Amino acid sequence: MRCWRLGLLACVWVMVFALPSFSYQEIPVTNGATIRGKVTITGEKPRPMAFNLVTIPDAVYCGRISTGTGWRIVEDFIIANDGSLKDVVVMLEGVKEGKPFDIPKVRVDAFDCDFLPFVNVLRDQDEITVVNMDPVEHDIQGYETARERGARVLFNRPLPMNPFHKVLGLLHSHKHMAGEPMVEKIHLRKGRNIFVMQCGFHPYMFSWGVVVSNPYFAITKEDGLYEISDVPPGQYILKVWHAGMKQYLERPVTVTANGTLSENFEYVAVPGRRSVHEISDNPRFGMELLGEGVEIVPSLRLQKP
Repeated sequence: MRCWRLGLLACVWVMVFALPSFSYQEIPVTNGATIRGKVTITGEKPRPMAFNLVTIPDAVYCGRISTGTGWRIVEDFIIANDGSLKDVVVMLEGVKEGKPFDIPKVRVDAFDCDFLPFVNVLRDQDEITVVNMDPVEHDIQGYETARERGARVLFNRPLPMNPFHKVLGLLHSHKHMAGEPMVEKIHLRKGRNIFVMQCGFHPYMFSWGVVVSNPYFAITKEDGLYEISDVPPGQYILKVWHAGMKQYLERPVTVTANGTLSENFEYVAVPGRRSVHEISDNPRFGMELLGEGVEIVPSLRLQKP
């Protein structure tokens, strides 16, 4: 009886894992449509996250992008005068087959104590390469995010600088030289598709990643515009996501052969405090802690709160 049960379980296992895959299939698209539109945000610009450079390593070098008062701002909301929103990922869900699923390999540079680009799109099991271009060390922490069950650590690795960078006391050369790349494979648990990288030394450094299941996506530039082409006719869900808003906007869409669909999205900014990391005067952590003659000068870019 026991052998019979084991045999039955083995047959079930084979049947389950031999079922055809429902993953995305590449096919020629001859009657594809185009979806285009614009993503904007209304209301007062969200209050920025800011970090006191006095309490964080490499204040002088990283302070070349700062407020002039010793604070570094996270520039996650890039908003044009007309409300256009940058770095929004627009994606089409429910597409089972269509154009080739080719996504360029993702490379993120640590450049002037910032991660560039701020937002990336990749497939599950794709590799991400991180390169340190700064004459300071970074510590790369990767997290899978989710509101319901909390975060999960994907990786935590040091990112050394190029050994030929010159360092003299608190001062660093400003020449960018590539250090040894860090390569990690990204795999998220079922039901999750967002991860974030942050520097453990410089916590204002963020880079977000969105894992997609098909090639029908776009990332908005400064003008907030997007376009998704060669979409097979069908009914889908069009979704947009921005790192600072943390939630999706979505709607059903019907795509017709050779058609053009216009779909605009509008976020509404949440008023009031959004983070504990905001600029506030504290006499215990003033610039004098750096020592006499040491200054934080925003020589590259003066940030405005």
